[in-house]
Amino acid sequence: MTPARTLATARRVLLQLRHDPRTLAMLLVVPSALMGLLAWILPDETFDVWGPPLLGIFPLLVMFLVTSVATLRERTSGTLERLLSMPAGRGDLIFGYALAFGLLALVQAVVVSSLAFGIFGMDVAGSAWLVGVVAIVDALLGTALGLFVSAFARTEFQAVQFMPVVLVPQFLLCGLIVAIDDLPTVLRWVAQVLPLTYAVEATREVIGSASTTGTFRGDVAVLAGFAVTLLALGAGTLRRRTA
Repeated sequence: MTPARTLATARRVLLQLRHDPRTLAMLLVVPSALMGLLAWILPDETFDVWGPPLLGIFPLLVMFLVTSVATLRERTSGTLERLLSMPAGRGDLIFGYALAFGLLALVQAVVVSSLAFGIFGMDVAGSAWLVGVVAIVDALLGTALGLFVSAFARTEFQAVQFMPVVLVPQFLLCGLIVAIDDLPTVLRWVAQVLPLTYAVEATREVIGSASTTGTFRGDVAVLAGFAVTLLALGAGTLRRRTA
């Protein structure tokens, strides 16, 4: 893997997305609209409780969907096969994709966070930028998950089908709906190995504390570790094309 080839891959992906307004709208408009809808239907006090965790979950969902479908499209169209016949290696491609979508994830998280704490009036005990950090890491995690899962799908429809398999169980067990301590023992163990659990815990640390806690730093580190591990696994499972 070389920096020049990784950057070239990222540049190519960004140029393609530049001419895809529907995907850009999906990335930037949809999470913002969902946060706006949430702010509209919930009282201010309730929005301040539910808003921060969902601020990270919405970008994760969108980045997972867009990344998995876009990467699979590259494979089924033969683009990936042509690229792998050149000097670029699997690491160059997967981390190039990750860099391109990661930059979009950063923009997405900044836009959604700015709207949430600005126009929508979200308020937390801690710093607003810490919630933004969690949103950025969650969006990067969604990118890594999408790149990893795309290796196991043969069609774009199958890539979409992975969403209820990969993300919905995490949403149910992450502690957002039912506290982790109230889950049955087996499900509590499962929740401890799901990245979304740490995302929700990190945002709740910001909600309840005006200072940066050790738990918050540990949760963010775990999320980053999940993202890096998934990218490495994605590079290892990258195939030239879908059979």
